[in-house]
Amino acid sequence: MRRRALAALVGVLLLALAGCGEAEQERSVVVTTNILGDVTRQIVGDQAEVTVLMAPNADPHSFGVSAQQAARLERAGLVVHNGLGLEEGVQRHVDAARAAGVATFAAAEAVDPIAFATDGSAGHPDPHFWTDPQRVRRVVDLVADEVVAHVEGVDEAAVRANAARYGAAVDELDAALTAQFARIPAERRKLVTNHHVFGYLAERYGFEVVGAVIPSGTTLASPSASDLESLATAVRTAGVPAVFADSSQPDRLARVLADRAGVQVAVIPLFSESLTDEGGGAATYLEMMRANADAIARGLGATP
Repeated sequence: MRRRALAALVGVLLLALAGCGEAEQERSVVVTTNILGDVTRQIVGDQAEVTVLMAPNADPHSFGVSAQQAARLERAGLVVHNGLGLEEGVQRHVDAARAAGVATFAAAEAVDPIAFATDGSAGHPDPHFWTDPQRVRRVVDLVADEVVAHVEGVDEAAVRANAARYGAAVDELDAALTAQFARIPAERRKLVTNHHVFGYLAERYGFEVVGAVIPSGTTLASPSASDLESLATAVRTAGVPAVFADSSQPDRLARVLADRAGVQVAVIPLFSESLTDEGGGAATYLEMMRANADAIARGLGATP
């Protein structure tokens, strides 16, 4: 009799613990990249736990997750990921979470992605949508919708208020960048970067993408000698004054290109695909975009 009572008590405790686990699962949001992680945290606030998988200064094309993080993905109430092939080392875990019944939201796929125009990735959808604040503004509202729909126990009014407040800050960023880039003479609005990452920014603010040192949309590709020679010719022809290299990647290739171009070309670091630690210059999306705008304006000779 005593054993049966003890067994019943253990069963009740196990059910209670399972229920707690399910409640925690339903109230959690897992985000793959740190840029989307910052945006999502601004929207969710204190309404649910937000876990960001990608560490500061990591490369979204190559970062991976631990077994514990993979398990957390499959227990999440909502998974927010970039999509369009950006998180090459994590996509299979996102797919597994979706197959397990977890709600997933691919931000880049929801904001009218553009295609790469040139080089090895031509015709493929470009995942780097965050360089256009207007598209990020749309993502803010879409993430809020997903959180309200799929994360149990959140206060919808609080989530919507957070989204409206952060959305207004993104609108202010867009207006500031529009004014800042307008001071760059039209003939100098030409970009050469380490790899193709600023197509959305170019479309939004009227830049021409001359080319990339790595002729691809991913950092996992490598340029050939002929690629570098072709780009060097384009740089000389276009009179590009600066090459922009990702701050988290060595700029050796950019410097090789500058040497091959046979002209004086500055190599300027940008924060292109990852946020930094606090104090690193790009700890938030808004800080990253402002820092990049300052660097681009300086490198291309904006007028006072």
